[in-house]
Amino acid sequence: MTFNELGLSEKVLQAVEASGYTIPTPIQAQAIPVALAGRDVLGIAQTGTGKTAAFTLPMLSRLEQGRARARMPRTLILEPTRELAAQVEESFARYGVNHKLNVALLIGGVSFGDQETKIMRGADVLIATPGRLLDFSERGKLLLTGIEILVIDEADRMLDMGFIPDIERICKLVPFTRQTLFFSATMPPEITRLTETFLHNPVRIEVARAASTAVTITQGLVASATGPAKRETLRRLIRGAADFKNAIIFCNRKRDVAVLHKSLQKHGFNAGALHGDMDQRARMTSLDAFKSGDVDLLVCSDVAARGLDIPDVSHVFNFDIPTHAEDYVHRIGRTGRAGKSGVAISIITRADQKHVGEIERLIERKIDWLGDETLANLPDDEAAEHPPRRERGSPSRRPAPHRAETDHAESAGRALQAAATKPTRSRRRVEESPAAPAPVLVVEAGAHAAPSRRPRRRQEEDDAPVIGMGDHVPMFMLRPVKLKSSKSAEE
Repeated sequence: MTFNELGLSEKVLQAVEASGYTIPTPIQAQAIPVALAGRDVLGIAQTGTGKTAAFTLPMLSRLEQGRARARMPRTLILEPTRELAAQVEESFARYGVNHKLNVALLIGGVSFGDQETKIMRGADVLIATPGRLLDFSERGKLLLTGIEILVIDEADRMLDMGFIPDIERICKLVPFTRQTLFFSATMPPEITRLTETFLHNPVRIEVARAASTAVTITQGLVASATGPAKRETLRRLIRGAADFKNAIIFCNRKRDVAVLHKSLQKHGFNAGALHGDMDQRARMTSLDAFKSGDVDLLVCSDVAARGLDIPDVSHVFNFDIPTHAEDYVHRIGRTGRAGKSGVAISIITRADQKHVGEIERLIERKIDWLGDETLANLPDDEAAEHPPRRERGSPSRRPAPHRAETDHAESAGRALQAAATKPTRSRRRVEESPAAPAPVLVVEAGAHAAPSRRPRRRQEEDDAPVIGMGDHVPMFMLRPVKLKSSKSAEE
């Protein structure tokens, strides 16, 4: 089957041919005719199978007639991340080269005023992330009553990021008569409930088992200790990789992305970074540098795990094994795309065993260890690298004070003791007075004694309880004070 047999318009076919594509992927061959007929589509396919073109091409054919009005877009595409939204905009620019359509992009990190200008001009295609879209709608800058086609892409990623309540709000704002194209790589129960609520008699298209990995990807596990040894394992794998062109390296935390990125650069690797705390310009610059080949390694968090179409990625390294098994499917899906082969290697520590088991149960296959590097052969030295943390409530060793502070505290204590044992003139008057009440010790502190240079005797018991303030005497207690006379005290 070719694209000519799918019922696309002549303008779209010319753009597809100019892009170098002749044969549609399975998801495209099944979804495009149904979408052109106006039916709702529930598409389930693993990542890297061409889902973006499966809804982009029929939308372009249907938008050749009619025009958009100000603040009232004709079609709406919802994406979970800014990078995916920008990628879909690039697809419309590529396949819509023969169309005069206005495409607006509503994402965070971009000027609100520039986006508002595009909306006021009228948008045939609106590509947005849920948060920024609802922001425009609540401000009265956007009306969704003219939506003819609603596309919800990467729905399972929407679920992971907590966007499902926003999706439900948006679905209630668009007309009931719209056409809905719903795409997801996995179908958890929450996504199934969403499709049953907002899709009308959809055509279910499932070209691959949900949560399956592509057969073109060679998967493997490598055992490693934690800490610096883990980074050394990654560097060894990169240097020894066969047919290496470039690689995406995934970490679970943004903090680890920064640490690993700095470490790779320190050891002479040409690496870039991508995570959610970076501003939009820095994120796009880093991603473009990797796509263009300016950097060979891209260290990133799961912000780059879903849907990003980066061609010819030869390797994917899981520096941290994902805690959610579904994320593993999306991570390794960055390689082995469009029928090409790829390699996905995960670095495993002893604490990752349960996550590996969950992944193998999800993808229904066993992931082999590379060579003889298994957890059984891993030397048991992780305890030395990471000493156990002190339990809450357990006694802790009080840090020894600085030598100068210790000498000063001892001299101040001796001065206070000497002043207490040698009564002053005012104190003798109070003691000799027969009518005086019980005396209260008030110290007239003399001059501070000079710091002693004798070595401090080591305390025998470090865990001895501290009585009072210990060796430390606050300075305010050493200030000289005047004691009231007995006459004034009686008055």
